[in-house]
Amino acid sequence: MGNSDYAFPSKGDCAHRVAIPPPQPFYKSLKRSLKETFFPDDPLRQFKNQPPSRKFILGLQYFLPILEWAPRYTFQYFKADLIAGITIASLAIPQGISYAQLANLPPILGLYSSFVPPLVYAMMGSSRDLAVGTVAVASLLTASMLGSEVNANDNPTLYLHLAFTATFFAGVLQATLGILRLGFIVDFLSHATIVGFMAGAATVVCLQQLKGILGLERFTHGTDVVSVMRSVFTQTHQWRWESGVLGCCFLFFLILTRYISKRRPKFFWISAMAPLTSVILGSLLVYLTHAENHGVQVIGHLKKGLNPPSLTDLAFGSQYVTLAMKTGIVTGVIALAEGIAVGRSFAMFKNYHIDGNKEMIAFGMMNIAGSCTSCYLTTGPFSRSAVNFNAGCKTAVSNIVMATAVMITLLFLTPLFHYTPLVVLSSIIIAAMLGLIDYEAALHLWKVDKFDFVVCISAYIGVVFGSVEIGLVIAVALSVLRVLLFVARPRTTVLGNIPNSMVYRSVEHYPVVDSVPGVLILRIDAPIYFANASYLRERISRWIDEEEDKLKSSGEASLQYIILDMGSVANIDTSGIGMLEEVKKIIDRRGLKLVLANPGSEVMKKLDKSKFLDEIGQEWVYLTVAEAVGACNFMLHSCKPAPATDNNV
Repeated sequence: MGNSDYAFPSKGDCAHRVAIPPPQPFYKSLKRSLKETFFPDDPLRQFKNQPPSRKFILGLQYFLPILEWAPRYTFQYFKADLIAGITIASLAIPQGISYAQLANLPPILGLYSSFVPPLVYAMMGSSRDLAVGTVAVASLLTASMLGSEVNANDNPTLYLHLAFTATFFAGVLQATLGILRLGFIVDFLSHATIVGFMAGAATVVCLQQLKGILGLERFTHGTDVVSVMRSVFTQTHQWRWESGVLGCCFLFFLILTRYISKRRPKFFWISAMAPLTSVILGSLLVYLTHAENHGVQVIGHLKKGLNPPSLTDLAFGSQYVTLAMKTGIVTGVIALAEGIAVGRSFAMFKNYHIDGNKEMIAFGMMNIAGSCTSCYLTTGPFSRSAVNFNAGCKTAVSNIVMATAVMITLLFLTPLFHYTPLVVLSSIIIAAMLGLIDYEAALHLWKVDKFDFVVCISAYIGVVFGSVEIGLVIAVALSVLRVLLFVARPRTTVLGNIPNSMVYRSVEHYPVVDSVPGVLILRIDAPIYFANASYLRERISRWIDEEEDKLKSSGEASLQYIILDMGSVANIDTSGIGMLEEVKKIIDRRGLKLVLANPGSEVMKKLDKSKFLDEIGQEWVYLTVAEAVGACNFMLHSCKPAPATDNNV
């Protein structure tokens, strides 16, 4: 029977009892808890035992990481960053113009947003690979949320000012989360949530580009698939075959170059250069054939010059300031989740660490600066960062090179984009969005965790058939619901003894385990809080009922002891202690004995202060399940335990 013959140690033997932790002042416990919550990486450790001058330098380097790595920067690094910066600039320029169109903003804002924010991030960001710029999902969210109350065509000035204001609020939120070290809030956007939300947003973006592909002048402001398809098929007489043919050709070209780059990673530059090549070829084609006179819409005039200031354009006094604030909060959180996830992914490949809270401060400051210099929301998009990574970037100088290339474009080259067809921009957006529909990740979720798959699909359906906001709310709500279910309905398992050992494991996981006659061993796999105390009380009672029924039907020895394995109970609150007291009363009324095994320090401290240890008797608290079983076996073989009396019954 394995451990069934374990002898209970006598008083003369060296038996280790579960110790009660020494008392600590409340402020020390609170300080430790706050430190673990807000400072798990111990950022102040580097300041210890340093002179004031050194602390000042370290403080500057913390908020401006460029001061840390710039003195070690070499010409070899610059050559690599120069190539990477020029490569991502060729992608950033057409994507910036395209995404600004997607946000219902003037195309020039896409170039503005690829100039100032990357310079700020290069100074404050901790990622070497992140390439900063506008993203499709944030652009779609901006258009969807602001467009719900303000029409960009009817009131373009107000819409533009609200976009700047939303960017400002997003930056303030991001910087505040970083300064207060509240980055764990973003973790509520689980991987399954992001996969479904991004795929849904990508689908919606692709559908919306049918306006450009088909050359439609009027289009629905709704983002759901029903509104989009209704708008497309009720205007069949407005379809322009010239625009459709041109769009399909460029889309095929972009997808083909991406396929080649995926099959041959050394030729990553083919896919990176494809969008700019498409813009150049499309512009030449329109210019030479005068296609703008035959239904092919073009960008038109783009103003030359660098970013004009927009601080006075922030609409704090507008009646729509609440709308701008809500848009900024939603887009800011999404941009944070995407940017930090992308940065951490590439940091893992190169085996270095990025500080999530420092990244939040960097994102926040670059968006605050951007809102004051005619930019809208920016973050670290995956497509641009992947090109930057594959191009061999070494530091954030690649962002400075990209910004310099965009600056040259703004100063001298904007007239060249006059004849760029909108259908090419639509093709660029569709090609980029197809990469966000990660069906392989969804299939992996189905294989590994069905609930995560449900969260993913719910987010996707919510975005595609409802709206971006509805999909986001559904996904976050389901993720939070799962957390609550884990807390409110923790697992409890029956343990048995692995033969010829002193190891106890779940009877479901290890069917070969032996039960211990007269003893029921239960393991609680979660902290015990007010949210799950009632459930655990009922579940433990049910386990006891089921065990007694099984023993009666089999004719085996009656149940005498209940051992609770507390090894996975990291903490307990007063409701949890009350639950244990009620369980003890229930067990006492049945003539059984409650035994605790392997309680942690926090649990022991609270059980001692609540006097529960005095009720159960500290001699019935053991370091391991094996010791608890040994004690129960000793008592079963030496004397029959007398039923405990309960004066309250």
